[in-house]
Amino acid sequence: MAQTPTVTKQRSGKVVQVIGPVIDVEFPEGLPAIYNAVRVVSDGAGGSAKIDVVAEVEQHLGEKRVRAVAMKPTDGMTRGMEVIDTGAPISVPVGPETLGRVLNVLGEPVDFPDRPVNSKERWPIHRHAPTLEQHRVSMSASIQESMTFSRRLQPPVGA
Repeated sequence: MAQTPTVTKQRSGKVVQVIGPVIDVEFPEGLPAIYNAVRVVSDGAGGSAKIDVVAEVEQHLGEKRVRAVAMKPTDGMTRGMEVIDTGAPISVPVGPETLGRVLNVLGEPVDFPDRPVNSKERWPIHRHAPTLEQHRVSMSASIQESMTFSRRLQPPVGA
């Protein structure tokens, strides 16, 4: 069951504190929702490092500030850098295109970085658990799989 993330208006803010992977961001126009992805981007102008880091909002601190956890290293990130609220949670590709691939939490390929995963669907990483009806497996298929597995464990007759 695909769940489409709710997209809200994009807001911009500024980094006010960096402590390892945790960043505090001030949004003067209103706070992003919990679990929304925020992106810190810097082109490296002014002697700072080139940065493109996605973080996930974990807590509203008050005073128009949020606390977020970065999904990549924050090396070179400084106070005052611009932060964009994406308006949606972090999502990853799903479907047959992802089978056999190794992806990080952002849905980027780790095994072959030069070969992106071109899936039709992306699901948020925080979503409701599927219902029992969606998990239901027919009893006959389950028994048949068990019998096939037990046959593989048994030694051949006469061995």
